[in-house]
Amino acid sequence: MSTRKARRTVVTGIGVVAPNGTNTEAFWKRTQEGMSVLGRVTREGCEDLPLHIAGEVRGFDPVALIEERYLVQTDRFTHFAMAAADMALDDARLGRADYEERPFGVGVVTAAGSGGGEFGQRELQKLWGQGSTYVGPYQSIAWFYAASTGQISIRGGFKGPCAVVASDEAGGLDAIAHADRSVRRGTDAVVVGAAEAPLAPYSVVCQLGYRDLSAAEDPTRAYRPFTSDACGFVPAEGGAMFVVEEVESARERGARVRAEVAGHAATFTTAAHWEESREGLAHAIEGALREAGCAPDEVDVVFADALGSPAADRAEALALADALGPHSRRVPVTAPKTGIGRAYCGGPVLDAAAAVLAMENGLVPPTPNVFEVCHDLDVVTERARPAELRTALVLSRGLMGSNAALVLRRPA
Repeated sequence: MSTRKARRTVVTGIGVVAPNGTNTEAFWKRTQEGMSVLGRVTREGCEDLPLHIAGEVRGFDPVALIEERYLVQTDRFTHFAMAAADMALDDARLGRADYEERPFGVGVVTAAGSGGGEFGQRELQKLWGQGSTYVGPYQSIAWFYAASTGQISIRGGFKGPCAVVASDEAGGLDAIAHADRSVRRGTDAVVVGAAEAPLAPYSVVCQLGYRDLSAAEDPTRAYRPFTSDACGFVPAEGGAMFVVEEVESARERGARVRAEVAGHAATFTTAAHWEESREGLAHAIEGALREAGCAPDEVDVVFADALGSPAADRAEALALADALGPHSRRVPVTAPKTGIGRAYCGGPVLDAAAAVLAMENGLVPPTPNVFEVCHDLDVVTERARPAELRTALVLSRGLMGSNAALVLRRPA
């Protein structure tokens, strides 16, 4: 039986900044085509580091999108989040006129992992190279993982419940759940999502200790989860933001209801052994389905975590079998992130955006660069698969042990 409250949370706006597109339309076009945009790392200062392949956001011009007074005090990860939030608000047709008389009715929730590494590195270089008087006043806030929540709320005039979720990579899904709870408790709308910019030199060096980071030099072979060639994951920058609202309020103002946030659950397991994530992820899936009032065989598509480590991939496949039973061998499974990279907290929200778009278009996007699957899963490869999609299950695990599952439904 569902444990949902009377108030229901729906998605009315989506904004995306990703390696394969700096708007939602471009992102979906290339996602459904199965286009891979992974390539050599070209960010300044990273060329000689032992990370060769990544998903870089190219062609993104923050100057054209964000006012100068915000640019000077924010890092690239916040630029992505602010730009995506603007797109989501435009998509939801939620303007100042809709909330200027009730600014406390709109909140902001973001998740972040790496924070503002590029801004922080630049200021620290000034400190050690030129002295403390050369360090700008915004060093104290731009690197902070909560910067995106703060800047989006200030810029938009949103005074409702605001938060930042720090729960590893799965924080992207946990942020959506946090926003859902705010709406069910009375908030009119929440701008929610995550974006990351982990490709500055300092940030990359911090990642080199991840044992599952791919060291491959061939972009087509660097990130191949669920195959015998799996050799780790490829990092990426970017993310997505959503506008979520109470369904009746959204309909009253004429907003397009794109999907319902139906269920979520999270667990934590020991990060040192991926085998243990099987139980934790299975419990998260079961909890999310229970909250959504959804039977296992009602899941029409799974957006997998797809870490790319043999042990982690096996644990995920077994977790799906544990939670979905025989249906786990029939339900289409996809991981579009293999074409753009794993954007840490931004990764699962990009998957959530793709899930909404997949349900709208009746199309399961393929898993780029993946061909011969060695697990008992129906992984969609090579080309998109037409399907009647009513319910999507999005999964995420973090490198530190977090697990999360999110159920999204197509509106009736």
